[in-house]
Amino acid sequence: MVSRKISFLKGVTWRIIGTADTIFLSWLFTGDISKALKIGGIELFTKIILYYFHERVWVLLKIGKREIVSSNGIKHYQDRHRRSIAKGISWRIFGTIDTIIIAFFVTGDYTKAFEIGFTEVFTKMFLYYLHERVWLKISAHKEIVNPVVNKVVS
Repeated sequence: MVSRKISFLKGVTWRIIGTADTIFLSWLFTGDISKALKIGGIELFTKIILYYFHERVWVLLKIGKREIVSSNGIKHYQDRHRRSIAKGISWRIFGTIDTIIIAFFVTGDYTKAFEIGFTEVFTKMFLYYLHERVWLKISAHKEIVNPVVNKVVS
């Protein structure tokens, strides 16, 4: 089971990447760095909270997980690529809605809000997939280490 600490750390690292992307896209579409920083700043807080709950729901779901039994009979689960894709799509839906709402309130322009939101669908899906795969490698390493004796299980 993925710990709450790991979910939190994933949220923070993703938010750094996501906020940088949102600020860049907001600046690109508005031409105003002040508005771009406001959109990114608000999003920093709303999306950390949204991402944490999104991650906790996915921890409970077994969709796209493969059961692996080691030679000593210990079972663990490994995420398949399609699970990472499904998580990326579900997160993007929530994330895009959040971005559009924030961008509209900051700019007052629904056209700019939708341009920012819909463009980030593509940039964020790609970035999220890469982020998820890196964290799977980190999590897989932690599952191999036995926390009781702090030795690698063979």
